[in-house]
Amino acid sequence: MAFSESTIAAWCRSADAPMGQGATRCRRARPRTAAASEGFTLLEITVVLLVIGLVIGAISIGRDVHRSAVNQRIASEFVQGWLSAYESYRLVVGVVPGDDPAAPTGAVNGTADAPLCGADLRNAMLARGIEMPAGRAEGANDTYVYLDSNGLPQQLAVCFVQIPWAEPGATGGSVRVLPRNVMRLAGLTPSLATALDHFIDGRVDARFGSLRELSAAASTSVASLPWSADDRDGMGGGIGRDENQVVNLTAALRIAY
Repeated sequence: MAFSESTIAAWCRSADAPMGQGATRCRRARPRTAAASEGFTLLEITVVLLVIGLVIGAISIGRDVHRSAVNQRIASEFVQGWLSAYESYRLVVGVVPGDDPAAPTGAVNGTADAPLCGADLRNAMLARGIEMPAGRAEGANDTYVYLDSNGLPQQLAVCFVQIPWAEPGATGGSVRVLPRNVMRLAGLTPSLATALDHFIDGRVDARFGSLRELSAAASTSVASLPWSADDRDGMGGGIGRDENQVVNLTAALRIAY
């Protein structure tokens, strides 16, 4: 007589469940439990971890590519835009911004260490019909907002000022310090500062070239200097955390006139 699988399973669960060879048939008749049918093999786990690694890597590469594109846009649109505005002002007015056409000194604002910033800078340009970069917004053309490597907002601000500037002297190996007009860039993260340095000078050096860290602009040292911080440094000193803004640096970009 043939018995259905359900009948055999019920018999195996009863008190009269068989021993020996009959027990083997009962084991075959019992349904597999959820615990026996679930779980991942080592190969499946390896594949999942590999996919996760690829996704994380793609996100990291995408973030770096985006940041590089932002840095290039700041260099080409904001920094170069303000250099063009400065030069247009000089050509239209005949003197550098803030100087007196009737008694020119050649210095921004007519004297050394007198920054032309903010509303004064914007108004000086507007009064002469000089086009300014778009910047952060209308009425805030002298600033630019971007995200640091922690994804937090930073604000770059531009001024023009005459400062002491070290340059090669008349004899080989000598250095002299002269007053030079510069664009002062405040609010640079270290990664943005080094990116701009590379774009403008073709190398990264806080002491030499047209773009320098402000604190090193008048240095008479003949040795190269690294920028004084990197993106691991947070606001207020110390090692930065992901929830903290990256430390800011100030740079000076030498202007021809």
